[in-house]
Amino acid sequence: MSSRRDLLRLGLAGATGLMKPRAYGQLCSQPPVDFPGSPKVSPWAVPLPIPGIAEPAERLDPVVEPGRHQRYSEFAPKKLYDFGVRQIQHRFHPELPPSAVWGYAGTVPGPTIHARYGEPVLVRMRNELPAQHVGFGLPSISTHLHNGHNASESDGYPSDFTDPGQYRDHHYPNFPAGHDPAEVMSTLWYHDHREDFTAQNVVRGLTGFYLLFDELDSGDERDANPKAFRLPSGACDIPLIFHDRAFDRDGQMAYDVFNTAGILGDRYTVNNAIQPYFQVARRKYRFRLLNGGPSRFYRFELSNGQRMVQLSNDGNMFPAPIAVQEVTLSPAERADVIIDFSNFRRGDQVFLLNRMEQTAGEGPTGRLMTPGDAVLRFDVVSDDRDDPSRIPETLRPLPRVDMSEVKQERLWRFDYLNNLWLVNGKLFDTTRLDAEVKQGSAEVWTFRNEGATWSHPIHIHFEEFQILSINGVAPGPGDVNRSRKDTVRLGPNDEIKIFMRFRDFLGRYVMHCHNVLHEDHSMMIRFDVVP
Repeated sequence: MSSRRDLLRLGLAGATGLMKPRAYGQLCSQPPVDFPGSPKVSPWAVPLPIPGIAEPAERLDPVVEPGRHQRYSEFAPKKLYDFGVRQIQHRFHPELPPSAVWGYAGTVPGPTIHARYGEPVLVRMRNELPAQHVGFGLPSISTHLHNGHNASESDGYPSDFTDPGQYRDHHYPNFPAGHDPAEVMSTLWYHDHREDFTAQNVVRGLTGFYLLFDELDSGDERDANPKAFRLPSGACDIPLIFHDRAFDRDGQMAYDVFNTAGILGDRYTVNNAIQPYFQVARRKYRFRLLNGGPSRFYRFELSNGQRMVQLSNDGNMFPAPIAVQEVTLSPAERADVIIDFSNFRRGDQVFLLNRMEQTAGEGPTGRLMTPGDAVLRFDVVSDDRDDPSRIPETLRPLPRVDMSEVKQERLWRFDYLNNLWLVNGKLFDTTRLDAEVKQGSAEVWTFRNEGATWSHPIHIHFEEFQILSINGVAPGPGDVNRSRKDTVRLGPNDEIKIFMRFRDFLGRYVMHCHNVLHEDHSMMIRFDVVP
């Protein structure tokens, strides 16, 4: 590791071309010069895979050590999960051979955890990966629940890793930050966060959904509780994780380990299947859109021009639903959307399109308005219009912003030098404390992009934040940025000011760019929450 770090600090590894500005698309380098392009395959050849729902374990062996976890007795787990993280063979498409991938509980994506507020859980991650692995990825893991409100020891700090044969217990207390009902979240996800190898391990397959419910977002469209949202549920509540991938001549996943800038694949996958189809009835569906990275930005639209109803930004619901023509997601961002198929006829088809063009060096690597930009096909196959679900007029109020609580203001400058990625002129060092924040205080942080060609999705662990201004302008009513967030798109020359509180737990956390190649090289800082 040290020799690799030394090479990177000297800027000798992975020289890559910078992208010219184009909306949010200026973030990635060209594929390797000898990359011939992925083998051609037929779109719409497979149904959309739906991740299975995780089954709790009856017990854990060895037993949990409560003393290793903050506030464990106060939030004693009501459910236990035991995931073996192991290598399996997976087909991304029936016309490609199996590829070696890494999966939580042996599946890609990993099992979806259904959790409820007031019902703490503990997840044991056992590293069963091959110690003598050859190829990209490091069989050493640190699992981060993005953006769980959890104690530091369960957060997936990049250097809190386990090697093959070891395990780590993650305690998720499942209460809203500050015990404030306005801080309840919905769509979270878990993924690997191993220092220096997050991008490679995520591309290998280490991602999964973690969905939180409460009495309002109850997961039951027939809920008799008059407060319940009654959003589409069950088989009509669909998690979708988007990764773009590349494959070599032999149909195996391709990855350039010397690329420090960002990777664009030439095949879209949804839930790790290349351009699948999904059969729907004539009713409303809830889709939980997640950009799993590693680097591509998306701007999603429906091919018939129909609007979607957006419920959330990241894991956080709006005060009220917003009708939108498009949804833009940088890596790690999420959006819950409702698509209503009730006006379609049986036999109709509609496509989810990616309209985001991305360029690298002097030429395009992403395409705009071509057949390849249809990511997912919806097929209307049923005349069934029984639909007890609804779209409520109101969702969740925003927490108050009280500037009198602010004890500290900080400026974070994001830049690059010789294809290394800097925050305030420094590379990440896990032993260096970059900010010490007081528990129970609020702070205002300013993000400034000092680069003119790169966009950075900035993610803060542990706490949500609210955007005060983007380039001096506050988000107004109906703006999707007028919400709580955990990841924000910082475009070229942008300056974004945010407000956040620090509550409930102590310890070390990180903030970083979620173009995970930037994170790995080394656009990340450490902050500690202290008494």
